[in-house]
Amino acid sequence: MITFESVTKRYADGTVAVDGLSLEAPTGEITVFVGPSGCGKTTSLRMINRMIDPTEGRILLDGTDVTTIDPPTLRRGIGYVIQQAGLFPHRKIVDNVATVPFLLGWDKRKAKDRAMELLERVGLDPKLAQRYPFQLSGGQQQRVGVARALAADPPVLLMDEPFSAVDPIVRTSLQDELIRLQSELQKTIVFVTHDIDEAIKLGDRVAVLRVGGKLAQLADPRTLLSEPADDFVRDFLGRDRGIRRLQFVATDGLELSDPADTSLDVQDGRPVGWRRDSGELEPAGTFVPGRDSLRSALDAALLSPSGAAVAVDADGKVLGVVSRQALDKALSEVADG
Repeated sequence: MITFESVTKRYADGTVAVDGLSLEAPTGEITVFVGPSGCGKTTSLRMINRMIDPTEGRILLDGTDVTTIDPPTLRRGIGYVIQQAGLFPHRKIVDNVATVPFLLGWDKRKAKDRAMELLERVGLDPKLAQRYPFQLSGGQQQRVGVARALAADPPVLLMDEPFSAVDPIVRTSLQDELIRLQSELQKTIVFVTHDIDEAIKLGDRVAVLRVGGKLAQLADPRTLLSEPADDFVRDFLGRDRGIRRLQFVATDGLELSDPADTSLDVQDGRPVGWRRDSGELEPAGTFVPGRDSLRSALDAALLSPSGAAVAVDADGKVLGVVSRQALDKALSEVADG
């Protein structure tokens, strides 16, 4: 567990980057620091591994004040992932990943075997191991950065806006990969982002910081969206807070209609599209009940010309159709709840 106890960072010119921050980042969970520019989220992260030291207060790592630990020793036990990956440009990918094991005195073969294992774990082709960073795409470099941070199997992982420099499709893929890895590894992760959607998707707990480094609210994503602490948090979450909240509403109770009673064209059990009077087919938006959220079902309906969403199983076969009326009923129940 990482604990902030009344932590303040004040610079020589009087600027206060972090002001009296107290919170806990529980073991095995992802805690996200989010907020506008100048709110002290990156400063807070860097105080954990002593890249910056606090002016007042304490940061405890499993009960030990980090300022009592020699900085190089502390950092070798904490994985660190930054924007643009920060890879060594003149070292091969396998050697980049094996950096910390080498520093810890691991046998060269053991370190490289660990690097190869991690490249596969983060979804990279092992053939990339012998390439140099400039030969990889931005998304691939970020995966290497994650692999390098995990190389010595640290219990703590710090991630400072690691996915902000890649395009939206790659970013989504990297977020999904982090969620998958965390389900397997259960690291204690502190993640910094300015993107509230990313914070809500990744965080077990989300700490919203104000400009000036004060904590505005610490809560799980569902509570944050349904019960913002004040106007600042409400404004930061945005006017589409209600839509975001739908990603925490289950879809396994939605009323399904028989697709035979609709204009849905089905072949071999799978949806082909909505058939118009002209005979043309329009794409059908789909979702998986019980796995996907009500937000996914609503998105599927809004992308369909019929205004209905198609429920499919994990193999993509049609289970039924959710009419706009059924969705309106579900949305009304959420609003009443």
